[in-house]
Amino acid sequence: MSGIHSLALFILSGLLLNIAPGPDSFYIVTRSVTQGFRAGSAAALGIGAGTMVHIFAAAFGLSAVLATSAMAFTIVKLMGAAYLLYIGIGMLRSRAKHTAADQSDSPVIPPATLWEIFRQGFWTNVLNPKVALFFLAFVPQFINSDAPHTALSFIILGLIFNFNGMLWCHFLALSAHQAAQRLRGTGRFTMWLNRVMGSVFVYLGVKLALVQQR
Repeated sequence: MSGIHSLALFILSGLLLNIAPGPDSFYIVTRSVTQGFRAGSAAALGIGAGTMVHIFAAAFGLSAVLATSAMAFTIVKLMGAAYLLYIGIGMLRSRAKHTAADQSDSPVIPPATLWEIFRQGFWTNVLNPKVALFFLAFVPQFINSDAPHTALSFIILGLIFNFNGMLWCHFLALSAHQAAQRLRGTGRFTMWLNRVMGSVFVYLGVKLALVQQR
């Protein structure tokens, strides 16, 4: 298949990697819990669109710039860190306004349109240079060195990885929404979710800012 080998191992490894929690997963959960499954799905699709950017960039060598240029890597990672901090601080500020006003179980972050959620998911993924470096390091292991069309092989594997990722992301969105439906009636649900999710995004933003190029 276009120089691809060990496809079953690739699929299994990709599924395990998709399940590992990260900024994308936390964003999907947050939107699903606060605005329902459609919002979580929009977040997942935005992340999937961002992944497509990384797939094609890696296939045609553009991601190699991040791997070799310290300046390019630093610029992208700082933009991504700032975006994660923006989301996290927005959640924490929303919590502060909410607790000052009343104690009802209203959404922990201001409701957004599906397009806004899609766009935020897209940029959360695109501005994470670790995703680009991941594709450069992971996918080539499953392509023969003498493959006639390396870029095509890379794209095929990337599409498989992204499709499986979308299945997992939508399962995550549905599970988070259903869990929220059961928990929404508890007294401190909104305050707890604000505190945890906002703090997690701030932590992830700081962590991304401190990532070193390898």
